[in-house]
Amino acid sequence: MPENQTDPSGNTAAFRAFAHTAEPEAPAGASRTPLLVGAAAVAVVLVALLAWLALS
Repeated sequence: MPENQTDPSGNTAAFRAFAHTAEPEAPAGASRTPLLVGAAAVAVVLVALLAWLALS
């Protein structure tokens, strides 16, 4: 009964081709810059609000 799958360990050339296949690269993640800028803006607004309430 013939098998349709080739065992990569069957010979050296097939194993090397199997072992050296490049894996697809993961897509680059989203930049964190907008998140950091937004968090800094919220922090500034909160500090200004607290200062205004403390001085009122």
